[in-house]
Amino acid sequence: MTAYSGYDWKQPEWATGALILADGTVFWAKGAGSEGVAVGEVCFNTSMTGYQEIITDPSYAGQIITFTFPHIGNVGVNPEDYESTIPATRGCIFRSTITKPANWRSTSSLDLWLKKSSLVAISDLDTRQLTNAIRTEGTQAGVIVHQSQKPINIDEFLYTAQSWPGLVGMDLAKEVTCRNAYVWNSNEASTKNDYEQLIPIKYHIVAIDYGAKQNILRCFANLGCRITVLPASATSTEIFSHNPDGIFLSNGPGDPVSTGSYAVPMIKELISSGLPVFGICLGHQMMALALGAKTEKMHHGHHGANHPVKNLISGRVEITSQNHGFVVADKSLPTDLIVTHRSLFDNSLEGLRLKDKPVFSVQYHPESSPGPHDSRYLFELFLEMIDSKE
Repeated sequence: MTAYSGYDWKQPEWATGALILADGTVFWAKGAGSEGVAVGEVCFNTSMTGYQEIITDPSYAGQIITFTFPHIGNVGVNPEDYESTIPATRGCIFRSTITKPANWRSTSSLDLWLKKSSLVAISDLDTRQLTNAIRTEGTQAGVIVHQSQKPINIDEFLYTAQSWPGLVGMDLAKEVTCRNAYVWNSNEASTKNDYEQLIPIKYHIVAIDYGAKQNILRCFANLGCRITVLPASATSTEIFSHNPDGIFLSNGPGDPVSTGSYAVPMIKELISSGLPVFGICLGHQMMALALGAKTEKMHHGHHGANHPVKNLISGRVEITSQNHGFVVADKSLPTDLIVTHRSLFDNSLEGLRLKDKPVFSVQYHPESSPGPHDSRYLFELFLEMIDSKE
């Protein structure tokens, strides 16, 4: 469970897995999930619940998730808590061996599900030491290996980690977006096998899918919305052809500048139309780019379900769910943008609003999957903007 730097890389007899960081640090581990090799940016998530929602969040494309909570697997997995059909994360790191499921909603163990999903994982390493290293030194590339039949060649995988280009400059939205347009009508009750709630449809929202989490779409459906979901490459002409009442820019992975190379010109046209526009996470960042701001890579990002954010308009503090490694740069904001929310962890920018148009966005995840429901009012705020336009 100890990390080794330099060349002290002798593999213990019990180890069937390893994490090799680009700086040469090695964590020996036990393999879990699928056997294989995964390379990506190593981050940590501080959530105590919701590991299935986290692993299936498309915003984790290109990343390897370290869970700081020690007991992962205790509620198993089920078909109702997916945020995407196919997990986009590169792999997972756990403190302890995956716990056997003990929950009435479980239909499979996490370990079996990881194998079926071809996701590489490792366990039984010191995640506290790893988290401290990331928090101090910043995120870096790493390789996780689950290999039970032959020795793990550290030199080979160190080269792989050091050769990985990193998330800056990566357009990962194109990897996780839907391929074709579709309509979403399912609300939370229908997804959880509860009685079907008959919610009258009042609004038509067009959602641009840069890696949209399914619970965002459920939140809209809960409020009487029919949602037409379009791929990340959709043009403004395609969007307007659906006659939306409002437009949603979804969360997603990767560098907003890279995705913005084709998305920002389209977003500028959406904003100019006067239609209400609401962005979350990557959608927030690209909306800011379209309005003249800049984005930058964070030291180690925000990943968790316990992040306090202050609403500067109401003065309320919201406990939020977050997952982002880029942020809108404070000093780059044009004068027509109002800062509406700030992180109480590091004072980073968490929300924006355009002064003279019904356009706003937040960096965090108000759909609360996982996490508290403090910020779900933002969906209602968006629909109030639509009502005000009518």
